[in-house]
Amino acid sequence: MTADEAARETTTDVLVVGSGPGGALLAHLLAEAGVDVLLAEKQTTLERSFRGETIAARSVLTLRDLGFEPALREHGFVEMTGIGQWERGRRVMHIDYRRFPIGAVPVDIPQPALIGAFLDAASARPNFTHLAPATLTDLVEEDGRVRGAVLRTGGGRVRVTARLVVGADGRFSKARRLSGLAADIQPMERDFLWFKLPRPDDWGHDGDLVALRDRHLVILPAFPDLLRVGYNLPKRGLADARSQGLEAFKAGITEVAPRLGPLVEEHITSWKDTSFLEIFTARMPVWSRDGLLLVGDASHTCTPILGQGVNLALQDAVYFAPAITRALDEHPGTLPAGVFAEVEAERRAHKDMVTRFQRFQERALAQSTAAGALMRRTRLRAIDRLPFKYRLLDRVLNAPHEMTTKDRHARA
Repeated sequence: MTADEAARETTTDVLVVGSGPGGALLAHLLAEAGVDVLLAEKQTTLERSFRGETIAARSVLTLRDLGFEPALREHGFVEMTGIGQWERGRRVMHIDYRRFPIGAVPVDIPQPALIGAFLDAASARPNFTHLAPATLTDLVEEDGRVRGAVLRTGGGRVRVTARLVVGADGRFSKARRLSGLAADIQPMERDFLWFKLPRPDDWGHDGDLVALRDRHLVILPAFPDLLRVGYNLPKRGLADARSQGLEAFKAGITEVAPRLGPLVEEHITSWKDTSFLEIFTARMPVWSRDGLLLVGDASHTCTPILGQGVNLALQDAVYFAPAITRALDEHPGTLPAGVFAEVEAERRAHKDMVTRFQRFQERALAQSTAAGALMRRTRLRAIDRLPFKYRLLDRVLNAPHEMTTKDRHARA
């Protein structure tokens, strides 16, 4: 079906709001299981600016299990071999992704290609509808239950009656704001500016985190031959950075990572070459109510550290899809929130662990004194020498391990 076929009032089993990686994959998995699903997306095209395009090794295996590897290889991607942290021109810690037992490494692929693969697969199902542009304006509630939602489309307003509304609409989720569910939103002390540069032929496929006291750069190989670079700013510091001028901004980058200097000077010609990202975490003790479920960044927003946002959203889709399918078979009418309690607790525990690690790393990177930076270097060198370093980091980077994607579908 196409957006043109949607009526002013329509009914579906599941309405998924947000066609990011998590929402698009969830819609595909539900449609594949025979569920009537409507996927609503406010953007009209996939060709937009994305910042997080790294897929962690765990999700690489997930997509392989789900049969998406041929589509991804047809488009092309960049494999990341590892990541190192650098200070004063020396590497103080290195993680070789190839040494983990998981059997895959993270890859960088543009999100339009990833989402497009999910939508192509879902569109082959007659029970799948993709409605775009469609912006969530309100939830339809009756007797304390969510019965559907109102969407604003190019042709007017559409009222969707659904047994379940899934908010997969990202870190600034409208579904979360409308849900009435409590959210603990905590800003980080710093924000980020992202930009891309050509990747030199001799750069390699490792990512780098380069720190100079409380300033740092995240430098990641990006498809097809680029570097994706993130530079931290003080909270609400974008206006100050702009007032100091582009040349001062570029000089600051060169001071932290001299190797980037010539590339930055040649290719960053205006502020339009950068993209601002506000950094915060949002933790919710409850992700669901009768007729409503939040997933991905809408339920638990992480920071860009370790590139876990896309990975966590994809894993939410894989974990919740069989739970939703089973609940639709077992419960008539609106789905009660309790049917998601087990999976919700499982996913929350994993996301809490990731967020704790991210906050630990952010505190270390925010050290502004010479003594604090020395302590950071000392700690990182000690961790780098630990014989169980890879077992420790495996829990954060590659979890969950308890079952494969195929096992989850079998359990459903």
